[in-house]
Amino acid sequence: MIGPVSTPPDWLTRLRARDPESLQAVAEEHSRRLYRAARGMGLSAEQADDVVQEVFVTFLGSLDRFEGRSSLATWLFGILLRKVQEQRRASARDGQHDELDESWAANFDPSGTWITPPVEPDRALAGQEFADAVRSCLDDLTPQQREVFVLRQFQELAASGVSKILDLTVTHVGVLLHRARLRMRQCLDALGWGTAQ
Repeated sequence: MIGPVSTPPDWLTRLRARDPESLQAVAEEHSRRLYRAARGMGLSAEQADDVVQEVFVTFLGSLDRFEGRSSLATWLFGILLRKVQEQRRASARDGQHDELDESWAANFDPSGTWITPPVEPDRALAGQEFADAVRSCLDDLTPQQREVFVLRQFQELAASGVSKILDLTVTHVGVLLHRARLRMRQCLDALGWGTAQ
C-alpha cells in the first residue's frame, strides 16, 4: 500500500517508474472515494465512472510533476475537482441530465452490487424520498459550497486538504462549510425533513 507523505520517498520513485503494484495500490486505495465524491458533486454514475478514469489517466500523465509535498489523496482530489468542473461544463452544453437513471444507479456500487439491499417498500420509499431531498438541497448550494460540503462531510477530508484542493484559505473553507450546512438544514426543514433532534 502506498504510504503517506512522511514515509520514505521510495514509494514515489516506484510510482514514477510506473511500477504496476504501486499504481494498482493507488487505484485500489482511492478509486471508491473519488467515485463517491464525484457522485456527491452531482455527476451521474456513468459520468462519475468516466471522471474517475480520467483522474487516473491525468495522474499517470502528470506523475513526474508530483513532488510529494501534499498527500497523494489531496493531489488526486484536486485532479478530480478539475475533472468534475469540466464535466459540469460539458453537461451544461449538452443539456444532459437523466434524474431517473441517476436515482436508480445510486443504489449500486461501481461493480454493480447493491450498496444497501432493498428494504420494505414503505421504508424504501422514505429512504429514497430523503435521498432525493438531500440531492435537491445539494443542487441549491453554490458550486463552491457543494464542493466543500461533499469533500468535508461525505469524504471527511481535513479542512487543510480541502483548502489545497480548492485553492482557498482554511478560513474560507470553514465559512463555505458553515453556509452550506445552514442552507442544507433550511432546505431539508422546508421539505419536511426537519433536522432538529
